[in-house]
This record gives sequence, C-alpha cells and structure tokens, in this order.
Amino acid sequence: MEWLKDHAFETWLGLTILLGVAEMFSLDFVLLMLAGGAAVGMIAALLGAPFVAQVILASAAALAALVVVRPNVVKRLHQGPDLALGHGKLVGQQGLVTERITAMNPGRIKLAGEIWSAQPYDDTLVIEPGETVDVLQIKGATALVHPVPRLES
Repeated sequence: MEWLKDHAFETWLGLTILLGVAEMFSLDFVLLMLAGGAAVGMIAALLGAPFVAQVILASAAALAALVVVRPNVVKRLHQGPDLALGHGKLVGQQGLVTERITAMNPGRIKLAGEIWSAQPYDDTLVIEPGETVDVLQIKGATALVHPVPRLES
C-alpha cells in the first residue's frame, strides 16, 4: 500500500491505460467512464493531493461520468438517422408548379426531379404555373400542396 502512495501518479496512469484498453474490447462505455475517473485521480496525484482525496475525486468523477455522460453517449450512438421511405420523404419539400392547380382540376408540379399531379391543400386556392409550393401531404400519386408566400421587396 505504501508503494501505491509513493507512486500514485504512475498507478493512476496505469489504471487509466488499462481501463481504456479494456474498453476497446467491451464497447460498453462503462470502463471508459472509469478510465476518466482514474485520469482525474492521476491529475489529483500530480497536484499533490493526499491519496484519500485522490480516491474520492476519482470515484466522484467516474460516478458522475456514468450517471451524466454515459446515457447521452449511448443514446446518440444507438440512434440512427430517421428513415423516410417512398413518397413519405417528399412531404415537407418544395416543388415548382408547371400546370395550373385548382380544387376541381388537379395540376402538375415538378418535385424531386419528377412530375407529380397536385391539388391544393386548401380547396379555395388557385395556384398558377411558376409558383413554388410546399408539399403538405401525399395521397396516392397526388401531392397536396400549399403555395409558399412570396416576399415582396
């Protein structure tokens, strides 16, 4: 035990490296958080803190990392991108009106490089060619659209 007190920096450094290498095999982020705590203990040893203080600081840092940091890291790592398939990925995009759109006569829009039939989301609207529209919904092969307001300057 006396040797550990005399070589605290080296002991903490060795523990940090050992836990870091072990983390590469477990990939659970538990050992990495413990390695972070050991690094705090190593810093405390460098600053000349008593061995008991080093152990308390290392334990507190490791516990804080396990409670605060690890859940967020694991959540981000296991969360993939939102996957939008089919025509659902077109909702929210903008298209260009190529043929007049009314509630009674569906028109056409160019959306994602393709021509789609389109109807106004609001039945009272008439949307002229050349206007930009937001796609609010897709029903079958028809896009329900709403014109994007123009900014007058």
